[in-house]
Amino acid sequence: MSEYLDRVLLINKPLEWTSFDVVNKLRGKLKIKKIGHAGTLDPLATGLLILCTGKMTKRIDEYQAQEKEYTGTFVIGQTTPSHDLETDVSVPIEIDHLTDDIILRAAQKFTGTIQQIPPLHSAIKVGGKRAYALARKGEEVVLKPREVTISTFEITNITKPHIRFRIVCSKGTYIRSLARDFGNELGTGAYLAELCRTRIGEFKLADAQELDQINPEVK
Repeated sequence: MSEYLDRVLLINKPLEWTSFDVVNKLRGKLKIKKIGHAGTLDPLATGLLILCTGKMTKRIDEYQAQEKEYTGTFVIGQTTPSHDLETDVSVPIEIDHLTDDIILRAAQKFTGTIQQIPPLHSAIKVGGKRAYALARKGEEVVLKPREVTISTFEITNITKPHIRFRIVCSKGTYIRSLARDFGNELGTGAYLAELCRTRIGEFKLADAQELDQINPEVK
């Protein structure tokens, strides 16, 4: 029996890998059929991904529901259709009028329980099809607002146009949507340039392993 069966594995998801890529990689490497992840990360995001194997897959919903923490970078003064670097970046506009105080006050407006519209380039199903597939075809997509809770939206560094942040939020919060809404509040637009998930509940990125550290042949 594999030492990795009936376990919770903390993985530092590599850049440009999908969450399913990580699951499939470890399913083959560990020869464990029953394996799943608790909380999707976009391909352009890195950081903590919880994987459950065997009997522990029963707790995936429990782990998914826990509070998340992220760090990352917004770029203000430009936008993209996907609100991140998956799609083309627009021509920059003037942002010199934005003081640090204006930026900090804008962030404060997004704490608490808020209504958030998911990004059009998301995996949410609309009429049985993924929203991102419809958006890429240029079809009109209407997504309903969802209630999410952002308990912390801390601006940690301002070097315009780059805005570093730390966010603590509930399940279902889209940081790409927050980039869009934050940019709209500033009146300049913004997109998500970098994202790292650092915590899910009590599970921390600092305790996660790299994919190549998972080796079933090493005892």
